Order: sequence, then C-alpha cells, then structure tokens
Amino acid sequence: MNESNIGQKIINLREQKNWTQRELANRIGLNSSVMNRIESGDRPIKDFELDKIASVLDTTSDYLLGRTDNPEPFNNKDEFNPMDEINQLLKKYDIDQSGFFDIEKWKSMGPDEIRELESYFEYITSKAKKRNQQED
Repeated sequence: MNESNIGQKIINLREQKNWTQRELANRIGLNSSVMNRIESGDRPIKDFELDKIASVLDTTSDYLLGRTDNPEPFNNKDEFNPMDEINQLLKKYDIDQSGFFDIEKWKSMGPDEIRELESYFEYITSKAKKRNQQED
C-alpha cells in the first residue's frame, strides 16, 4: 500500500472529526512533525502507530491499509463483510502470499462461498504441512 494513500485516509478521517494535525498527533502521542510526515507519505507508518491512529479515528487498520473499503469498525457480528472474513482466514491459516486473487471478485462473496474458501485454505495448509514434515 502506498504510504500517501494511508496518509490521505488519515487526513480525511481527521478532518471529519474537525481535528487539526497537531490535535491528532497529541491524541496518539506523536510529535506533530512525525504526524505531518506520515500524512504526506514521507515517512512509513509503524505498526503500533497504525493501531493507535485507527483506534483514535474510530476505524480499523484494515481500512487504513486498503484491505477494506469500510471505514467503520466491525462491531456488529450480524453484519457480513466478505473482506473482513477473508482477512481473518488469511491470518488464521497464515497465508501471507494472497496476491493470487482478484480482490474485486472476492468482495462480492457470500457466507457460503467464504466457508468454501476456508475449507480450501484448510486443505492447502494441511497439505503444505504434511509436505514439509515429509521433507524433514
């Protein structure tokens, strides 16, 4: 993800709250010049900063990173968000090379398709583990 895209999302959310850059920096415990460089994309954001910023801005790190288009925190378990479900599966099965899918098609998946995807992830990770055990 381009750092300037993260910065622009931070700016948009900050402005929705009518906060200055300095005010946001103070709320998360950063120097305002560091906040300025993060928002402008001149400085990479650190994991702990991303988490703090997302929390203070009432959003998710997945939104800031571009993994979901929904800036709202996922609080309502009755609301189905396929990208949140897929990201949880990728994390659960420790699949970090997820460039094999078309994100736009995955966004339209329903609950049944997500369950099928989980079965597939379970299958491929168990096969990989067995293969690694055989090689050792």
